[in-house]
Amino acid sequence: MEIILKETIDTLGQEGEIVKVKPGYARNFLFPMGKAVPVNKESLARLENEKQAIAARLATQQAEAKGLAAMLDDKVVVVAKRAGEENRLFGSVTSSDIASALESAGVAIDRKIIVLPEPIKALGEYRVQVRTGYQTNAYLLVQVVPEEAVQEEN
Repeated sequence: MEIILKETIDTLGQEGEIVKVKPGYARNFLFPMGKAVPVNKESLARLENEKQAIAARLATQQAEAKGLAAMLDDKVVVVAKRAGEENRLFGSVTSSDIASALESAGVAIDRKIIVLPEPIKALGEYRVQVRTGYQTNAYLLVQVVPEEAVQEEN
C-alpha cells in the first residue's frame, strides 16, 4: 500500500515522501496516529501545494540537528555512581543518567536519542553515540566515576 508521510519517521522516510508499507501497518498505526495519509488525487494535490513548506521545515530541522551535533561532539560528561569492588557499579548508567548529566551541564536533550548498546556497569570512560536526526550523529565522552571521588572534591 502506498502512503504519503505527514511527518518524518526514521524507519520509513522523510515528511512528504511517498512510501510503500504493509496495509495493516498503515491501517492500524500510521493512519490512526495521523502520521500518514493514503495516496489519492486529493492527497497528491495537497502534497504538491505543501512541497515548499515541507522543504523549508526539513531544512530547518536539519540545521538544528547539525547544530546540536556540533555542540555535543566530543563533549565530556561526568556521571557519579556508587561503586563496589573491582570498579563494578551498584546498578548501571543508563541513557536517562547521561541525559540528566547533560541537562545539569546546560544541554537539554531527550534520553531516547542517546544510543547505548548496553547499560554501562563499570567505572571508566565510554564513547556514547547521540542521534541528533537526519543521519547526523554526535559522540560524547562519558566518564563514570565513583560517588566518593565527587564528594571528596566538594
